[in-house]
Amino acid sequence: MTARPVTLHVCLSCRAADDDDTCRAGARLHAILADRLEGRADIRLFGVDCLSVCKRPVTVAFAAPRKWTYVAADAADPDEVIAAAERYAESDDGRVPWRDRPPLLKSGLVARIPPQPETRL
Repeated sequence: MTARPVTLHVCLSCRAADDDDTCRAGARLHAILADRLEGRADIRLFGVDCLSVCKRPVTVAFAAPRKWTYVAADAADPDEVIAAAERYAESDDGRVPWRDRPPLLKSGLVARIPPQPETRL
């Protein structure tokens, strides 16, 4: 079975304390990640307007069908964000064991949201 791609959401409106409105920290992280993830099919990058964790920028979220979703804040290091996405992708259900989590998914974790229940029509 081929693993489904992971969706990595990055809050574009997150700003660092010294940011102005011309280029916020979230937009900068998104641009760096777009460059580093170019050509990869396993991680799909999406910028979002706001993830509502404004006091702890930059916020990212990891999601995939039938997996728990992780929301993490204080995402400053693009390599750490990619490592977290890779650990998440390796998991069967989205729950990354504590010992395998990069620091972003330990100290930066804001929420772990259960998978959307499947509906039958």
